[in-house]
Amino acid sequence: MYEPIRTRSVHSMADTAAYPHRSREEELDIQLAGHLSALLAVTDELGLGPAADRIAAQVARLRGAPPARHTALTGADPTALHRRAHTLAGRALVVAASRADTAVAILAAERMDAHAASIDAAPLAAA
Repeated sequence: MYEPIRTRSVHSMADTAAYPHRSREEELDIQLAGHLSALLAVTDELGLGPAADRIAAQVARLRGAPPARHTALTGADPTALHRRAHTLAGRALVVAASRADTAVAILAAERMDAHAASIDAAPLAAA
């Protein structure tokens, strides 16, 4: 009733050794470094030097090279920047927990707390 397949599957034809593959740990390192780099940019924008230096140290550890630093202030709304930083720190925390990186998980949780406090205090300062 059915004709047998006469050609090889495209999945078995591909030479998997010819393509570089990264391990799950390497992929998580790359993802975590990306989240921390974005958090670093927002932290630099907010002018939080000591916190930015701690984040930069973790990015350098993950990437093996120091990160680019954000120096120009754009004058963006500080509350919006704190919300963005809180979100980025949360993403970094999830990835850090997934790869069992305690140092980054603690740093991300501290940054989340600091940005949440700044967000909560923002309406009081505006009033």
